[in-house]
Amino acid sequence: MPRLLYSPASPYSAKVRMAAAWLDLGIEPETVNTNDEPALLVDNNPLGKIPTLILDDGSALFDSRAIMQELDRMSGRRLFPRNAAKRMEAERMEALGDGLCDCLLAQVYEKRFRPEEKVHQPWLDLQARKVTRGLDWLNDNAPRVTSKLTGGQFAVAAMLGYLDLRFPDLNWRRGRPKLKRFEDRFAKQFPEYETLKSHG
Repeated sequence: MPRLLYSPASPYSAKVRMAAAWLDLGIEPETVNTNDEPALLVDNNPLGKIPTLILDDGSALFDSRAIMQELDRMSGRRLFPRNAAKRMEAERMEALGDGLCDCLLAQVYEKRFRPEEKVHQPWLDLQARKVTRGLDWLNDNAPRVTSKLTGGQFAVAAMLGYLDLRFPDLNWRRGRPKLKRFEDRFAKQFPEYETLKSHG
């Protein structure tokens, strides 16, 4: 059985875990602490990052987008549309969801790992502007939820879950009714969302 090394708070891990559950691939999740650099993680991923997927043959895949492509192959191409235009749209949504997570994590790490007097506010402000633009774009171009969820939708949903975890004061739903509607419809289609999204 493939094993997924992950952290509960990681939005990239949440994306992969949700997609694997949706596809019913029987992947065994296993939490790791990247700060401890456990052998199981660094022996399979020299970067020591999560998520990392260990396959049955002992090989490993890392970077959540590479893992999502493997889940697509494992499921018989059920995670990304076969139609070229629709697939590109799903991949664009995944890239935007992941990119927004990059901006959010940059803010978290700036505050968490720098001494307070060395926190660079202009850097935080730059990342915050990117997040605002990205969320507004998503509200204007909210993915349409059908019975066939895509990798892009899982990425966007994972990002929204991370916003709730680390940026509750941002109140991303305010003024973005279409994006809120997407989350509501996604959660209805995928009830495991509440339990699998990022949590501390």
